[in-house]
Amino acid sequence: MRPGQPLCGSVQAKLHEQLERTEHLIDLLPEGRTDWTPAIPDAWPVGLLLGHLLDCLSGFCAVLYAASPERLASLNALRELPVNHDCSPGEAVRRIATYRAGIDAGFEVLRDSDLSTPVPTVFARDSELLLTLLLGNLEHLINHKHQLFMYLKLMGVNVQSADLYHFRTIE
Repeated sequence: MRPGQPLCGSVQAKLHEQLERTEHLIDLLPEGRTDWTPAIPDAWPVGLLLGHLLDCLSGFCAVLYAASPERLASLNALRELPVNHDCSPGEAVRRIATYRAGIDAGFEVLRDSDLSTPVPTVFARDSELLLTLLLGNLEHLINHKHQLFMYLKLMGVNVQSADLYHFRTIE
């Protein structure tokens, strides 16, 4: 993504893969099923899961903003957008695009050396390295993307590994 910054580019590319696969899974949701909830204790309905996926993405923007608030002031405005709410598939896809733009703006100013910068966080007594926080947010997104995949399976949608993962091919 950014010439001369292979580590940042690699993290950003992996995140783009996850966003693309998440949007793909959202597109597979049957019409009118956002109220569907699996028969699992304390499970979320689909619409709430979609709203939580937005929370996963807002986490990336919060971390990037915290790492460089003076260069990424525009990301702070994304805090005002609702997350963890009953969300339609259309809204989820539109908002993913908004967060992708914010994330890309954040990566635009990062250098590979910034990944070792300590960043204050509410999740740790002391700060955490920027890379650790980005990887933690990636893990969060991937786990909930897999949850959506499982919901689709439980709904009877024919999903396969290729719907979940970005496979690299040898050309």
